[in-house]
Amino acid sequence: MGMTCSLLSVSDRNIERILRDPPLVYRIIAPDDPEAYKEARNQDRKPSFLQKLFGGRKPEVGPEDLEMLQCKPIQCFLDKAWDGIHYLFTGTSGRGAPPMNFLLAGGKELNQPHQTLRLITSTEVKAAFEALRLTSDEELRNRFQPKDMLKKDIYPNIWARDPSEDDTLGYLMNHVAVLRQFLADLVARGLGAIGGIG
Repeated sequence: MGMTCSLLSVSDRNIERILRDPPLVYRIIAPDDPEAYKEARNQDRKPSFLQKLFGGRKPEVGPEDLEMLQCKPIQCFLDKAWDGIHYLFTGTSGRGAPPMNFLLAGGKELNQPHQTLRLITSTEVKAAFEALRLTSDEELRNRFQPKDMLKKDIYPNIWARDPSEDDTLGYLMNHVAVLRQFLADLVARGLGAIGGIG
């Protein structure tokens, strides 16, 4: 099945609350799965090695309330194109300079059971949107370098396929268009994003 990337809109206030109480992220990314939240909460409460050694436990933490958005959350699915898109934006594998590195290296990292998420504020979203607005599709197409992408192990390593049989650049550019629209919608509503690969 492979690793895919999804993004979801979130308010800056909720980002602040999630950073203080990380298991809350599951109330947003898996609102219909209370077990995901409970599992993360229990994982978060497990005592550390030093706490076990000296007899301490993490204190009970009551969940903070999240401010639910008044309208339906905005979603973006990048399928397996995420690493290739990041390469078109930065020329790197998982690094690069802000704001174009937002997909894989921007925002704040949130380590949770079974996955790592990124929390990207509305200010960071706006900066990424503006940078991408100034970068034409033609410029992004010119950055497509299949040999370099294979050398840098850009997931999913399909870049050298014959374009007449498998248009991998077209695949990336279709998802760039989806991402452009997602960022535009977030900026219009003053929202940030949660992103995850899994």
